[in-house]
Amino acid sequence: MDDYPLLNLFWTMLWFFLWIMWLFLLFKVIVDIFRSDDLGGWAKAGWLILALVVPYLGVLVYVIARGKSMGKRDMKEVQEREAAFKAYVREAAGTGDKGAAAKGGPSVDELAKLADLRDRGAITDEEFVQAKTKLLI
Repeated sequence: MDDYPLLNLFWTMLWFFLWIMWLFLLFKVIVDIFRSDDLGGWAKAGWLILALVVPYLGVLVYVIARGKSMGKRDMKEVQEREAAFKAYVREAAGTGDKGAAAKGGPSVDELAKLADLRDRGAITDEEFVQAKTKLLI
């Protein structure tokens, strides 16, 4: 360890971490090339060849030329995933269009409406029980 000074170890680690960061960026650029809808087949092939043949320069040029749209595509994907997750949760909870009522069972919304009618005095307790029994059967 005496023949490898601490400063050289620092520089080696710095270059190693920069190389790892560049690898992450390279994979992100390659994924973005294939995900991009506004590029045709030849343009995708050209960007891919540039990113793989001249890797450092190709990634840098891609990020400079298409970085803004790259961020927009990322945001769009996040919003689509969030909307899909929310729709799944609504469906699983039975409050969506394909809830329990569509499957033949009572809907949580229908039971809540009945309870609200009873609480406001629009229907009596007996009418509430009868309507609830109809929903549950």
